[in-house]
Amino acid sequence: MSKGKFKTGKWKYGSVSALMLAMVLLALIALNAGVYALEKNKGWRIDLSFNGILSQSAETKAVIEKLDKPVEIYALFRKSSERDWLELQELLNKYAASSDKITWKQVDPAVNPQLLEQFSTDNLVPGESNFIVWCEQTNRFRILGGEDFMGLEYNLETGTMEYDSLTFESAITGAIAYVVKDRVPKAVILQGHDEYELQYLTDFQNLLEANQYEVEYQTLRDNEYTPDPEDLLIFFNAQKDLTDIEMTKLTEFAAKGGSFLFVCDYSAPMANMPNYMTLLRSYGFEPLDGLVRADPLDKNSYYESNQYFLLPVMCSTDITMDLVGLGRDYLIIPETRAFAEPEEGDRNLNVSVVLRSADTAIRQIDRTNIAPSVTDGYPLALEARRITTESYVSRAFIIGCGEVLISKYLYSVTHCQELTVNVMEFLLQNDGTGLNITPKDAARPGLKTESLSLGSILLIALPLSVLFAALLVLGPRKNR
Repeated sequence: MSKGKFKTGKWKYGSVSALMLAMVLLALIALNAGVYALEKNKGWRIDLSFNGILSQSAETKAVIEKLDKPVEIYALFRKSSERDWLELQELLNKYAASSDKITWKQVDPAVNPQLLEQFSTDNLVPGESNFIVWCEQTNRFRILGGEDFMGLEYNLETGTMEYDSLTFESAITGAIAYVVKDRVPKAVILQGHDEYELQYLTDFQNLLEANQYEVEYQTLRDNEYTPDPEDLLIFFNAQKDLTDIEMTKLTEFAAKGGSFLFVCDYSAPMANMPNYMTLLRSYGFEPLDGLVRADPLDKNSYYESNQYFLLPVMCSTDITMDLVGLGRDYLIIPETRAFAEPEEGDRNLNVSVVLRSADTAIRQIDRTNIAPSVTDGYPLALEARRITTESYVSRAFIIGCGEVLISKYLYSVTHCQELTVNVMEFLLQNDGTGLNITPKDAARPGLKTESLSLGSILLIALPLSVLFAALLVLGPRKNR
Protein backbone atom coordinates (compact mmCIF):
# COMPACT_ATOMS: atom_id res chain seq x y z
CA MET A 1 0.00 0.00 0.00
CA SER A 2 2.68 2.44 1.02
CA LYS A 3 4.69 1.42 -2.03
CA GLY A 4 1.82 2.45 -4.26
CA LYS A 5 1.77 5.88 -2.78
CA PHE A 6 5.17 6.58 -4.24
CA LYS A 7 3.72 5.97 -7.69
CA THR A 8 0.94 8.52 -7.32
CA GLY A 9 0.98 11.74 -9.31
CA LYS A 10 1.40 13.84 -6.18
CA TRP A 11 4.68 12.11 -5.28
CA LYS A 12 5.85 12.17 -8.85
CA TYR A 13 5.23 15.91 -9.17
CA GLY A 14 6.57 16.47 -5.66
CA SER A 15 9.85 14.79 -6.56
CA VAL A 16 10.17 16.97 -9.64
CA SER A 17 9.43 20.08 -7.58
CA ALA A 18 12.04 19.12 -4.97
CA LEU A 19 14.60 18.46 -7.71
CA MET A 20 13.84 21.80 -9.36
CA LEU A 21 14.08 23.55 -6.00
CA ALA A 22 17.48 21.95 -5.35
CA MET A 23 18.67 22.96 -8.81
CA VAL A 24 17.49 26.54 -8.26
CA LEU A 25 19.28 26.67 -4.90
CA LEU A 26 22.50 25.33 -6.46
CA ALA A 27 22.20 27.87 -9.27
CA LEU A 28 21.70 30.69 -6.74
CA ILE A 29 24.74 29.54 -4.75
CA ALA A 30 26.84 29.42 -7.92
CA LEU A 31 25.52 32.82 -8.99
CA ASN A 32 26.33 34.27 -5.56
CA ALA A 33 29.87 32.86 -5.69
CA GLY A 34 30.33 34.19 -9.22
CA VAL A 35 29.04 37.65 -8.33
CA TYR A 36 31.28 37.75 -5.23
CA ALA A 37 34.29 36.84 -7.37
CA LEU A 38 33.40 39.59 -9.86
CA GLU A 39 32.92 42.06 -7.00
CA LYS A 40 36.32 41.28 -5.49
CA ASN A 41 38.40 40.73 -8.63
CA LYS A 42 36.72 43.04 -11.15
CA GLY A 43 35.22 45.72 -8.91
CA TRP A 44 31.71 45.20 -10.30
CA ARG A 45 29.91 45.96 -7.07
CA ILE A 46 27.35 48.78 -7.23
CA ASP A 47 27.92 51.30 -4.44
CA LEU A 48 24.59 51.79 -2.67
CA SER A 49 26.04 53.44 0.46
CA PHE A 50 24.51 56.77 1.49
CA ASN A 51 27.81 58.62 0.97
CA GLY A 52 29.24 56.72 -2.00
CA ILE A 53 32.21 55.59 0.09
CA LEU A 54 33.14 52.81 -2.36
CA SER A 55 32.77 54.90 -5.54
CA GLN A 56 35.88 56.02 -7.40
CA SER A 57 36.15 59.57 -8.68
CA ALA A 58 37.43 60.53 -12.13
CA GLU A 59 40.67 61.71 -10.47
CA THR A 60 41.28 58.30 -8.91
CA LYS A 61 40.57 56.51 -12.19
CA ALA A 62 43.01 58.82 -13.99
CA VAL A 63 45.77 58.10 -11.45
CA ILE A 64 45.18 54.34 -11.67
CA GLU A 65 45.19 54.35 -15.48
CA LYS A 66 48.63 56.02 -15.52
CA LEU A 67 50.23 53.55 -13.11
CA ASP A 68 53.41 52.05 -14.54
CA LYS A 69 54.91 50.67 -11.33
CA PRO A 70 53.56 48.09 -8.85
CA VAL A 71 52.14 49.47 -5.60
CA GLU A 72 51.65 47.44 -2.42
CA ILE A 73 49.33 48.45 0.41
CA TYR A 74 49.71 46.99 3.90
CA ALA A 75 46.70 47.30 6.22
CA LEU A 76 47.95 47.04 9.80
CA PHE A 77 45.06 45.40 11.64
CA ARG A 78 44.73 42.47 13.99
CA LYS A 79 42.75 39.49 12.73
CA SER A 80 40.29 39.95 15.57
CA SER A 81 39.40 43.50 14.44
CA GLU A 82 38.41 42.70 10.85
CA ARG A 83 34.78 43.67 11.46
CA ASP A 84 35.86 47.19 12.47
CA TRP A 85 37.13 48.12 9.01
CA LEU A 86 34.94 46.23 6.54
CA GLU A 87 34.30 49.33 4.42
CA LEU A 88 38.02 49.92 4.03
CA GLN A 89 38.56 46.29 3.02
CA GLU A 90 35.95 46.70 0.30
CA LEU A 91 37.54 49.98 -0.78
CA LEU A 92 40.98 48.34 -1.06
CA ASN A 93 39.42 45.48 -3.03
CA LYS A 94 38.07 48.12 -5.40
CA TYR A 95 41.55 49.59 -5.89
CA ALA A 96 43.08 46.15 -6.46
CA ALA A 97 40.34 45.24 -8.93
CA SER A 98 40.93 48.46 -10.87
CA SER A 99 44.55 47.67 -11.73
CA ASP A 100 46.88 44.69 -11.70
CA LYS A 101 49.55 47.13 -10.46
CA ILE A 102 47.85 47.46 -7.05
CA THR A 103 47.86 44.73 -4.41
CA TRP A 104 47.05 44.80 -0.72
CA LYS A 105 47.28 42.53 2.28
CA GLN A 106 46.31 42.62 5.92
CA VAL A 107 49.23 42.46 8.35
CA ASP A 108 48.98 41.97 12.09
CA PRO A 109 51.46 44.50 13.52
CA ALA A 110 51.85 42.48 16.71
CA VAL A 111 53.31 39.49 14.88
CA ASN A 112 55.25 41.36 12.18
CA PRO A 113 57.43 44.01 13.89
CA GLN A 114 59.99 43.74 11.08
CA LEU A 115 57.55 45.39 8.70
CA LEU A 116 57.01 48.29 11.11
CA GLU A 117 60.77 48.74 11.46
CA GLN A 118 61.23 48.71 7.69
CA PHE A 119 58.87 51.67 7.24
CA SER A 120 59.76 53.67 10.35
CA THR A 121 61.27 57.16 10.08
CA ASP A 122 62.64 59.62 12.62
CA ASN A 123 59.28 61.43 12.71
CA LEU A 124 56.80 58.63 12.15
CA VAL A 125 56.47 55.00 13.22
CA PRO A 126 53.60 52.94 11.75
CA GLY A 127 51.30 51.12 14.13
CA GLU A 128 47.94 49.41 14.42
CA SER A 129 45.16 50.87 12.23
CA ASN A 130 47.72 52.47 9.89
CA PHE A 131 48.09 51.83 6.17
CA ILE A 132 51.44 51.69 4.38
CA VAL A 133 51.40 52.49 0.66
CA TRP A 134 54.71 51.41 -0.89
CA CYS A 135 56.35 51.27 -4.31
CA GLU A 136 59.36 48.99 -4.32
CA GLN A 137 60.77 50.39 -7.58
CA THR A 138 61.06 53.91 -6.17
CA ASN A 139 61.53 52.68 -2.57
CA ARG A 140 59.08 55.39 -1.54
CA PHE A 141 56.20 54.97 0.89
CA ARG A 142 53.52 56.90 2.70
CA ILE A 143 51.94 56.03 6.06
CA LEU A 144 48.21 56.78 6.39
CA GLY A 145 45.83 56.69 9.32
CA GLY A 146 43.67 58.64 11.69
CA GLU A 147 43.67 62.28 10.62
CA ASP A 148 44.46 61.36 6.99
CA PHE A 149 41.03 59.75 6.70
CA MET A 150 38.95 62.47 8.38
CA GLY A 151 38.15 65.97 7.16
CA LEU A 152 37.98 68.92 9.57
CA GLU A 153 35.35 71.64 9.43
CA TYR A 154 34.94 74.77 11.53
CA ASN A 155 31.73 74.77 13.58
CA LEU A 156 30.44 78.32 13.86
CA GLU A 157 28.17 77.45 16.78
CA THR A 158 30.85 75.89 18.99
CA GLY A 159 33.83 77.83 17.64
CA THR A 160 35.87 74.63 17.24
CA MET A 161 37.18 72.42 14.46
CA GLU A 162 35.23 69.15 14.15
CA TYR A 163 35.61 66.03 12.04
CA ASP A 164 32.74 65.99 9.55
CA SER A 165 33.81 64.01 6.46
CA LEU A 166 35.68 60.91 5.31
CA THR A 167 38.72 61.29 3.06
CA PHE A 168 39.68 57.66 2.47
CA GLU A 169 39.77 57.98 -1.32
CA SER A 170 41.77 61.20 -1.50
CA ALA A 171 44.30 59.89 1.06
CA ILE A 172 44.84 56.52 -0.65
CA THR A 173 44.85 57.89 -4.19
CA GLY A 174 47.20 60.71 -3.23
CA ALA A 175 49.56 58.21 -1.59
CA ILE A 176 49.55 55.98 -4.68
CA ALA A 177 50.28 58.95 -6.95
CA TYR A 178 53.12 60.05 -4.70
CA VAL A 179 54.97 56.74 -4.22
CA VAL A 180 55.26 56.07 -7.97
CA LYS A 181 56.85 59.46 -8.70
CA ASP A 182 60.33 59.26 -10.20
CA ARG A 183 61.56 62.29 -8.26
CA VAL A 184 60.76 63.47 -4.74
CA PRO A 185 59.82 67.17 -4.51
CA LYS A 186 62.23 69.11 -2.32
CA ALA A 187 61.73 72.25 -0.22
CA VAL A 188 64.94 74.18 0.44
CA ILE A 189 64.79 76.57 3.39
CA LEU A 190 67.37 79.30 2.88
CA GLN A 191 69.53 80.61 5.71
CA GLY A 192 72.06 83.39 6.12
CA HIS A 193 69.84 86.50 6.17
CA ASP A 194 68.63 86.37 9.78
CA GLU A 195 65.58 84.32 8.85
CA TYR A 196 63.49 82.39 11.40
CA GLU A 197 65.52 80.24 13.78
CA LEU A 198 65.34 76.53 13.04
CA GLN A 199 63.55 75.73 16.30
CA TYR A 200 60.48 77.62 15.07
CA LEU A 201 60.29 75.61 11.85
CA THR A 202 59.91 72.15 13.42
CA ASP A 203 56.15 71.87 12.89
CA PHE A 204 56.45 73.16 9.33
CA GLN A 205 59.19 70.64 8.55
CA ASN A 206 57.17 67.80 10.12
CA LEU A 207 54.12 68.74 8.07
CA LEU A 208 56.13 68.71 4.84
CA GLU A 209 57.83 65.43 5.64
CA ALA A 210 54.48 63.87 6.59
CA ASN A 211 53.36 64.81 3.07
CA GLN A 212 56.53 63.16 1.74
CA TYR A 213 58.45 66.27 0.74
CA GLU A 214 62.17 66.39 1.39
CA VAL A 215 63.29 69.35 3.50
CA GLU A 216 66.76 70.78 3.24
CA TYR A 217 68.54 73.82 4.70
CA GLN A 218 71.02 75.71 2.54
CA THR A 219 72.99 78.95 2.45
CA LEU A 220 73.23 80.82 -0.83
CA ARG A 221 76.61 82.21 0.14
CA ASP A 222 78.00 78.68 0.01
CA ASN A 223 79.85 78.55 -3.31
CA GLU A 224 79.20 74.80 -3.55
CA TYR A 225 75.41 75.21 -3.50
CA THR A 226 73.55 75.98 -6.72
CA PRO A 227 69.73 75.82 -6.51
CA ASP A 228 68.01 73.16 -8.63
CA PRO A 229 65.06 74.67 -10.58
CA GLU A 230 62.98 71.59 -9.76
CA ASP A 231 63.17 72.44 -6.05
CA LEU A 232 61.39 75.16 -4.09
CA LEU A 233 63.33 77.95 -2.37
CA ILE A 234 61.83 79.34 0.85
CA PHE A 235 62.65 82.65 2.52
CA PHE A 236 61.32 82.82 6.08
CA ASN A 237 61.33 86.57 6.70
CA ALA A 238 64.79 87.64 5.56
CA GLN A 239 66.18 90.58 7.55
CA LYS A 240 69.34 91.15 5.50
CA ASP A 241 69.69 91.93 1.82
CA LEU A 242 70.88 89.54 -0.86
CA THR A 243 74.37 89.95 -2.23
CA ASP A 244 74.95 90.44 -5.94
CA ILE A 245 76.33 86.90 -6.19
CA GLU A 246 73.20 85.52 -4.50
CA MET A 247 70.99 87.56 -6.83
CA THR A 248 72.77 86.05 -9.81
CA LYS A 249 72.11 82.53 -8.50
CA LEU A 250 68.44 83.31 -7.85
CA THR A 251 67.97 84.99 -11.22
CA GLU A 252 69.35 81.93 -13.00
CA PHE A 253 67.22 79.68 -10.79
CA ALA A 254 64.02 81.60 -11.70
CA ALA A 255 64.91 81.75 -15.40
CA LYS A 256 64.90 77.93 -15.48
CA GLY A 257 61.43 77.76 -13.87
CA GLY A 258 62.41 77.66 -10.19
CA SER A 259 59.76 78.72 -7.68
CA PHE A 260 59.79 80.73 -4.44
CA LEU A 261 57.88 80.91 -1.18
CA PHE A 262 58.32 84.25 0.59
CA VAL A 263 57.33 85.01 4.17
CA CYS A 264 57.49 88.76 4.71
CA ASP A 265 56.49 89.72 8.26
CA TYR A 266 55.89 93.32 9.29
CA SER A 267 59.28 93.32 11.06
CA ALA A 268 61.33 92.90 7.87
CA PRO A 269 63.17 96.17 6.99
CA MET A 270 62.24 96.20 3.32
CA ALA A 271 63.63 99.70 2.69
CA ASN A 272 67.12 98.42 3.54
CA MET A 273 66.99 95.44 1.14
CA PRO A 274 67.02 96.74 -2.46
CA ASN A 275 68.13 93.46 -4.05
CA TYR A 276 65.50 91.49 -2.17
CA MET A 277 62.85 94.03 -3.20
CA THR A 278 63.94 93.66 -6.83
CA LEU A 279 63.34 89.90 -6.56
CA LEU A 280 59.88 90.40 -5.02
CA ARG A 281 58.87 93.01 -7.60
CA SER A 282 59.82 90.66 -10.42
CA TYR A 283 56.75 88.67 -9.31
CA GLY A 284 54.51 91.71 -8.82
CA PHE A 285 54.86 91.70 -5.01
CA GLU A 286 55.04 95.07 -3.22
CA PRO A 287 55.11 94.84 0.60
CA LEU A 288 53.48 97.73 2.48
CA ASP A 289 54.77 99.17 5.74
CA GLY A 290 52.95 98.67 9.02
CA LEU A 291 50.47 96.22 10.52
CA VAL A 292 46.90 95.50 9.46
CA ARG A 293 44.30 95.56 12.21
CA ALA A 294 40.56 95.12 12.17
CA ASP A 295 37.97 97.82 12.73
CA PRO A 296 36.73 97.16 16.30
CA LEU A 297 33.13 97.64 15.09
CA ASP A 298 33.48 94.83 12.53
CA LYS A 299 33.30 91.90 14.94
CA ASN A 300 33.30 89.28 12.18
CA SER A 301 36.68 90.38 10.83
CA TYR A 302 38.88 89.49 13.82
CA TYR A 303 39.34 86.70 16.34
CA GLU A 304 37.72 87.17 19.74
CA SER A 305 38.86 90.52 21.19
CA ASN A 306 42.22 90.90 19.39
CA GLN A 307 41.98 93.32 16.46
CA TYR A 308 45.39 92.20 15.17
CA PHE A 309 44.25 88.57 14.81
CA LEU A 310 42.43 88.83 11.49
CA LEU A 311 39.87 86.46 10.00
CA PRO A 312 40.73 86.89 6.32
CA VAL A 313 38.65 86.26 3.22
CA MET A 314 40.00 83.36 1.17
CA CYS A 315 39.78 84.17 -2.55
CA SER A 316 39.32 81.45 -5.14
CA THR A 317 42.67 80.92 -6.91
CA ASP A 318 44.74 78.00 -8.16
CA ILE A 319 45.94 77.43 -4.59
CA THR A 320 42.61 77.75 -2.80
CA MET A 321 39.92 76.71 -5.30
CA ASP A 322 39.28 73.32 -3.71
CA LEU A 323 39.41 74.73 -0.16
CA VAL A 324 36.86 77.41 -0.99
CA GLY A 325 34.63 74.85 -2.71
CA LEU A 326 34.71 72.56 0.33
CA GLY A 327 34.21 75.39 2.83
CA ARG A 328 37.68 74.89 4.33
CA ASP A 329 38.48 78.57 4.37
CA TYR A 330 38.64 79.43 8.08
CA LEU A 331 41.99 81.03 8.94
CA ILE A 332 43.46 83.25 11.65
CA ILE A 333 46.30 85.61 10.67
CA PRO A 334 48.01 87.22 13.66
CA GLU A 335 49.90 90.50 13.24
CA THR A 336 50.26 90.58 9.49
CA ARG A 337 51.77 92.85 6.90
CA ALA A 338 49.76 93.83 3.80
CA PHE A 339 50.75 94.09 0.15
CA ALA A 340 49.87 96.53 -2.61
CA GLU A 341 47.00 95.61 -4.90
CA PRO A 342 48.45 93.72 -7.90
CA GLU A 343 48.76 95.86 -10.99
CA GLU A 344 47.89 94.76 -14.48
CA GLY A 345 51.12 93.14 -15.58
CA ASP A 346 52.30 92.14 -19.02
CA ARG A 347 51.20 88.90 -20.61
CA ASN A 348 54.14 87.08 -19.03
CA LEU A 349 53.13 87.80 -15.42
CA ASN A 350 49.90 86.87 -13.67
CA VAL A 351 49.36 87.84 -10.01
CA SER A 352 46.30 86.95 -7.89
CA VAL A 353 45.19 87.78 -4.35
CA VAL A 354 44.94 84.60 -2.25
CA LEU A 355 43.93 86.11 1.12
CA ARG A 356 42.34 89.48 1.72
CA SER A 357 41.37 91.46 4.82
CA ALA A 358 37.87 92.78 5.39
CA ASP A 359 37.16 96.05 3.57
CA THR A 360 36.95 97.77 6.97
CA ALA A 361 40.54 96.88 7.91
CA ILE A 362 43.01 99.56 8.97
CA ARG A 363 46.73 99.71 8.14
CA GLN A 364 48.64 101.07 11.10
CA ILE A 365 51.94 102.39 9.71
CA ASP A 366 53.29 103.26 13.16
CA ARG A 367 51.91 104.31 16.52
CA THR A 368 50.56 107.61 15.23
CA ASN A 369 50.12 107.20 11.46
CA ILE A 370 47.28 105.37 9.72
CA ALA A 371 47.21 104.72 5.96
CA PRO A 372 44.25 105.90 3.87
CA SER A 373 41.40 103.40 3.78
CA VAL A 374 40.94 101.03 0.83
CA THR A 375 37.67 99.89 -0.70
CA ASP A 376 38.27 96.13 -1.10
CA GLY A 377 40.45 95.36 1.89
CA TYR A 378 44.20 94.67 1.88
CA PRO A 379 45.88 91.75 0.10
CA LEU A 380 47.50 89.58 2.79
CA ALA A 381 48.82 86.81 0.54
CA LEU A 382 49.52 86.65 -3.20
CA GLU A 383 50.38 84.03 -5.79
CA ALA A 384 52.16 84.65 -9.10
CA ARG A 385 53.09 82.91 -12.33
CA ARG A 386 55.84 84.36 -14.49
CA ILE A 387 56.86 83.10 -17.93
CA THR A 388 60.61 83.52 -18.15
CA THR A 389 62.68 84.60 -21.17
CA GLU A 390 63.59 80.94 -21.62
CA SER A 391 59.87 80.02 -21.76
CA TYR A 392 59.78 78.32 -18.36
CA VAL A 393 57.01 79.01 -15.82
CA SER A 394 58.29 80.28 -12.47
CA ARG A 395 55.83 80.43 -9.57
CA ALA A 396 55.85 82.38 -6.32
CA PHE A 397 53.75 82.83 -3.19
CA ILE A 398 54.09 85.54 -0.54
CA ILE A 399 52.34 86.00 2.80
CA GLY A 400 52.62 88.71 5.44
CA CYS A 401 52.59 86.39 8.46
CA GLY A 402 54.67 83.25 8.83
CA GLU A 403 52.58 81.86 11.71
CA VAL A 404 49.96 80.76 9.20
CA LEU A 405 52.44 78.31 7.70
CA ILE A 406 54.43 77.16 10.73
CA SER A 407 52.13 77.14 13.78
CA LYS A 408 50.95 73.74 14.98
CA TYR A 409 48.28 75.47 17.04
CA LEU A 410 46.86 77.19 13.97
CA TYR A 411 47.04 73.85 12.13
CA SER A 412 44.77 72.37 14.79
CA VAL A 413 42.14 75.11 15.10
CA THR A 414 41.94 76.47 11.52
CA HIS A 415 42.49 75.34 7.95
CA CYS A 416 46.06 76.71 7.90
CA GLN A 417 47.48 73.21 7.46
CA GLU A 418 45.40 72.57 4.36
CA LEU A 419 46.41 75.95 2.95
CA THR A 420 50.11 75.22 3.58
CA VAL A 421 49.91 71.87 1.77
CA ASN A 422 48.10 73.49 -1.17
CA VAL A 423 50.74 76.22 -1.39
CA MET A 424 53.43 73.55 -1.62
CA GLU A 425 51.56 71.67 -4.32
CA PHE A 426 51.09 74.87 -6.35
CA LEU A 427 54.72 75.94 -6.12
CA LEU A 428 56.17 72.50 -6.85
CA GLN A 429 53.52 71.75 -9.48
CA ASN A 430 52.99 68.54 -7.59
CA ASP A 431 49.95 67.03 -9.36
CA GLY A 432 50.30 63.73 -7.51
CA THR A 433 48.98 65.01 -4.21
CA GLY A 434 46.99 67.97 -5.42
CA LEU A 435 43.93 65.87 -6.20
CA ASN A 436 40.55 67.53 -6.06
CA ILE A 437 38.62 64.55 -4.65
CA THR A 438 35.46 65.46 -2.76
CA PRO A 439 35.31 64.03 0.80
CA LYS A 440 32.41 61.74 1.70
CA ASP A 441 29.85 62.58 4.36
CA ALA A 442 30.71 61.03 7.71
CA ALA A 443 27.19 61.22 9.18
CA ARG A 444 24.13 59.76 7.52
CA PRO A 445 21.71 62.56 6.58
CA GLY A 446 18.07 62.45 7.66
CA LEU A 447 15.86 60.28 5.46
CA LYS A 448 13.75 62.23 2.99
CA THR A 449 11.36 61.07 0.31
CA GLU A 450 13.52 62.51 -2.46
CA SER A 451 16.61 60.80 -1.05
CA LEU A 452 15.39 57.22 -1.68
CA SER A 453 18.26 55.33 -3.26
CA LEU A 454 18.22 52.28 -5.49
CA GLY A 455 18.96 50.17 -2.42
CA SER A 456 15.87 51.47 -0.63
CA ILE A 457 13.73 50.78 -3.69
CA LEU A 458 15.08 47.24 -4.01
CA LEU A 459 14.50 46.65 -0.30
CA ILE A 460 10.81 47.30 -0.85
CA ALA A 461 10.48 45.83 -4.34
CA LEU A 462 12.04 42.41 -3.68
CA PRO A 463 9.59 41.26 -0.97
CA LEU A 464 6.69 42.54 -3.07
CA SER A 465 7.92 40.61 -6.12
CA VAL A 466 8.17 37.41 -4.05
CA LEU A 467 4.65 37.94 -2.75
CA PHE A 468 3.37 38.53 -6.28
CA ALA A 469 5.07 35.34 -7.54
CA ALA A 470 3.55 33.35 -4.67
CA LEU A 471 0.08 34.61 -5.55
CA LEU A 472 0.57 33.56 -9.17
CA VAL A 473 1.49 30.05 -8.07
CA LEU A 474 -1.04 29.57 -5.27
CA GLY A 475 -3.96 31.23 -7.05
CA PRO A 476 -4.55 28.44 -9.62
CA ARG A 477 -4.10 25.73 -6.95
CA LYS A 478 -6.85 27.25 -4.87
CA ASN A 479 -9.27 26.96 -7.79
CA ARG A 480 -8.54 23.26 -8.44
